[in-house]
Parts: sequence; C-alpha cells; structure tokens
Amino acid sequence: MQFERHALFWIVFAVIFAGLLHLLAPVLLPFVVGLTLAYFLNPLVDALSSLGMPRWLSAIIILLLSILLIVTLFVFLVPVLAAQTDSLIQTLPGELARLRGLLEGFARERLGDRFPEAEAAVTRGLAGMQDSLPGMLSGFAAALWSQGTAAFSFFSLMLVTPLVFFYALVDWPKMLAKVESWLPRENAPTIRALASEIDSRVSAFIRGQGMVCLVLAVFYSIALSFLGLRYGLLIGLLTGLMSFIPFVGWALGLITATALAAVQFWPDVTSMLLVPGVFLAGQALDAAILSPQIVGQKIGLHPVWLIFALLTFSYLFGFLGLLVAVPVAAAIGVLVRFALRTYLDSSVYHGHDAAKG
Repeated sequence: MQFERHALFWIVFAVIFAGLLHLLAPVLLPFVVGLTLAYFLNPLVDALSSLGMPRWLSAIIILLLSILLIVTLFVFLVPVLAAQTDSLIQTLPGELARLRGLLEGFARERLGDRFPEAEAAVTRGLAGMQDSLPGMLSGFAAALWSQGTAAFSFFSLMLVTPLVFFYALVDWPKMLAKVESWLPRENAPTIRALASEIDSRVSAFIRGQGMVCLVLAVFYSIALSFLGLRYGLLIGLLTGLMSFIPFVGWALGLITATALAAVQFWPDVTSMLLVPGVFLAGQALDAAILSPQIVGQKIGLHPVWLIFALLTFSYLFGFLGLLVAVPVAAAIGVLVRFALRTYLDSSVYHGHDAAKG
C-alpha cells in the first residue's frame, strides 16, 4: 500500500497547490514573471560566475542589461505598435467593407445567377465580423489588463518583477539546495531524476521555444514591413510570439495578413501572393532549422495536449495561466508518465498474487 499512500499524498498536495494558485493568481503574476526570467537567464549567470565574477555582480549586470533592453523597446517599439493597433481598430470597419466589395466582385464574376444567394451569406458573415471584431479586440485587451493587474498596477509590476528577478538570480543555487534538503530521503533520488527530466523539458520550451518565437517575430515583422503591408510590424510580432501554439498562431497570422493584403494590394496579385509566401517561408524556417536546432524533441508534448493546456490554464488562471501553461503541462507530462510506469509495476496492476510471486 506504500504506492497508494504516496500517490494520495501527492494528489492532495497538487489539488491544494492548484487551489492556492487559482486564489492568488493576480498577486503571483510579478513573481512568476521574475522567476521565469531568472530561470531563462540563470545559465548566463552561471557562465559569468565560472569566470570568477561574483554571482551578485553577474546578476546586477544582467539585470541592468535587461532593463536597458526593455526601456529601449518601450521607447522605440511600443509607441509604433500602439499606433498600429489603434489604427487597425479604427479602420477595421472600412477595411472589412472594402474586403466585402472585393469578394462581391469576385463572386459576381464566378457565380453568375447563383450570386444573390452567395451574396446574402457573405453579407451576413462580414456584418457579424464588422460588429463583433472591434469589441472582441477591446474585450481581449481589457481582459488581459484586468487579469494582469488585479492586485498590482502596471508600475508596481515593473517594481516587483526586477526585485524578484535579481534575488532569484543571486540565490538560485541556494534555493535549489534548500528545496533538495526538504525532499524525503527515501525518495530523494527518484524525485531528483524526475526534477531533472522536468527541467530539461521546461528549459527546452522557455529557452528554446522562446528563442524560436523571438526569431520568428523578427522575421515576420521585417518581411511584412518590407513588403509594405499596413500593420505588418504588429501582425508579424504577434504571429511570432504566438508561435508557441502549434499551427494556431501561424494560421491566424496568415489569414489576417492575407486578408489585409487583398484589401490593400488588389488588383496587384503579385504583392498579394508575396504575403502568404512570407508565412510559408517562416513555417519552413521553423520546421527545417529553428525547432530542430534550437528546441529539438525535448518538450515531449503532443500539439493537441499543448492547445488543451493553454485553453484550460488561461480559463482557470487568466493571464498567469497562459504564461505557465506549457511549462506546467510539460511537468505534468513527466509526472503522468512516471505514475503510469509505477502503476504498471505495482500490485494494483498485477494483483496481490502476482506481486507475491
């Protein structure tokens, strides 16, 4: 019955932990962001420390460089993105009306007598998009804001996160040693092995997939802006940053950019086709080079399970859940596989007679 007692203990612990996480989700956001950044950059601190630099000095240097990068982005990039977002929301009804006109003209030429029926369907669809999409965008932004700053204002988030980031970098080895000292001695080797496997998979996502998303965001933004697509910078960044969702982020970016290209460039078919060509090139770059070389197969998550985790965690924990969904899903995957192996070796599976034999 030892297996059953241990399983019950960890199940109860997981339920209590999930309940506390749900209750404290808004308060935990700056701590999660700070710890995630520290986890991402800890290898760099370790490398500097191995060269003889004090760990606290390495942490200060990395913190200052990170702040400088964030300030640079806010000064040069955020105003442009904010302007493009506002312009997109303001001009969206007009863009949809132009798209409707293009579709009507194309359908009138191809459908002939069947055009009135198709026109009614297109009219209903585009009218619904025109009425709901601006509200959906503003509602999504409002949800992110309310979930992300329920207990902390934007400025308090900017103050707490750097502190957590700095102290986590400085004390990372001490924190790991302290947690290791709390492990039950009998099960410590097994827990360490599981923690090592979880670390390899989580780091593959946070460091590997995070780097892939950044590279793709830069690629899409530069390519779409070079083609002269309006809102190309905004769409490119969002598509790249959403690339951690298999296919979904790429598909949404492709559909949005292609629709805007049709409205902007028609009847220049060449310019219209170059926009989806950029997305096909980005997908090929990701599949052939970026993911195999940077991430590899270390995450070990099926795309369906990944999408389910993102939807479930974002629903339960809001914006915080969206941040931790994939790492937690990777950790759960490791624990489930271990639990399945343990179950298949236990008396629960084999029966008491088989266990005695």
